[in-house]
Amino acid sequence: MEETHSEGRAVAVWDLPTRLVHWALVVLVAFSWWTGEYGELSWHRWSGYAILGLVLFRIYWGFAGSSTARFTHFVRGPGAVWTYSRTLLERVGTGAAGHTALGGWSIVAMLLLLLTQTGLGLFAVDVDGLESGPLSDLVTFETGRQLAKWHETTVDILIGVIALHVAAVLFYWLYKRENLFGAMFTGVKRLPRTPAPQVRIVSLWRAVVGLLVIALAVTALVTRLQL
Repeated sequence: MEETHSEGRAVAVWDLPTRLVHWALVVLVAFSWWTGEYGELSWHRWSGYAILGLVLFRIYWGFAGSSTARFTHFVRGPGAVWTYSRTLLERVGTGAAGHTALGGWSIVAMLLLLLTQTGLGLFAVDVDGLESGPLSDLVTFETGRQLAKWHETTVDILIGVIALHVAAVLFYWLYKRENLFGAMFTGVKRLPRTPAPQVRIVSLWRAVVGLLVIALAVTALVTRLQL
């Protein structure tokens, strides 16, 4: 008889930094959308700086973090994506210790969109020129306005990708009976006992050092300081 996930082994698959960044981005992206929509641009800027720092940290963590957080673990080629896509309608869990071949690319897409969104915001200029990004003086008013329009357009694309991500999580929960939401909250996921899952959790000191360096870099960027 095939072993179900509920009968499998509880494995720590997501480290604390990965989970904290994930949920912090959920809150900050929602907050940034609200502040942008209702003209709270001072708070909007600070939220954008925080998002930029978290995205840069997540990219760093994709190389220095625990095994499931690394890009080498979940970024796969077209063949792997196609092979996995053919199993989507099977009513069984993936049994994956981390992102699937398809889900991994959705993470990459969201990170790139967030990086683009915050990068555009640094140079954006509003219609009257009173509220602008910290680097807007490096471009002309016309260029700053164009970047502001792209900043708004990227929001719509980002919302669409996030909606697909949420729909995928619900699909796995309701159809495949695999609780991805709970795993990202607790860090623990039930996996089949065989083959034995191989997950390596790294020291939190790597996260602390990386976060401090990135915080200093973002501060220097937005305040135009020289490190």
